[in-house]
Amino acid sequence: QVQLVESGGGLVRPGGSLRLSCAASPNIFSISTVGWYRQAPGKQRELVAAITSRGVTNYADSVKGRFTFSRDNAKNLVYLQMNSLKPEDTAVYYCNAMKSGLFDSWGQGTQVTVSS
Repeated sequence: QVQLVESGGGLVRPGGSLRLSCAASPNIFSISTVGWYRQAPGKQRELVAAITSRGVTNYADSVKGRFTFSRDNAKNLVYLQMNSLKPEDTAVYYCNAMKSGLFDSWGQGTQVTVSS
């Protein structure tokens, strides 16, 4: 069973930065497609960014140029660096790791609040 644990959320002012981390047990990031999703109150969960097992990344249009998704296989961590944060980025952020036919796992989420 794959377990994911997110950390790094918090309260930040507009224009500020946060870095989210997600740790996996066991170490499956190198063989997975990993995604960061977010869900704001009253809205559906949406994909923010994803990285494939080959390291190909893609981003939602709303975060392109502001967010960076990276992976450190040796440390068994993935990161979402979020810069130039906006109030509309406020949401619970979730880490997901998926490998077809093997697992599709979610973390518990971490709250990000962007407010002055």
